[in-house]
Amino acid sequence: MEIGIQAYVKGSIDAVELYKKAFGAELGYHVLNPDGGYYHAELMLSGKPFLAVSEIGENFCTDVIPKYPNMNFGIVLNDEQAVRKAYSVLSEDAAIYTPLRVLPWSDLSADVVDRFGVYWYLTVPQHRPAE
Repeated sequence: MEIGIQAYVKGSIDAVELYKKAFGAELGYHVLNPDGGYYHAELMLSGKPFLAVSEIGENFCTDVIPKYPNMNFGIVLNDEQAVRKAYSVLSEDAAIYTPLRVLPWSDLSADVVDRFGVYWYLTVPQHRPAE
């Protein structure tokens, strides 16, 4: 089984550029809507699908925003430098739920809702403390 993640956003062209910059991703297969936004855009990391992005449609419910989103995209990055870069890029005009910090299971992590409303949990490879 494979699990894919897709973000539906207003401003998909800008979102794709932001995520390319934050994660070092490349644009893969993509189809544009007649209005110029992405009907479907696949972002690739090391030649593998990482994230799909689509322009939010008229039929999507966008008026209900929970105080704390009930789902996030948890991204495990290779090292602290990659976490700091992604955090820096995604934090622009964003809601910072938790700034960069150390947790019992992660040497560096953060929670950010970017300017497109996508909730990201950024972390270095996690570990569990000895019991």
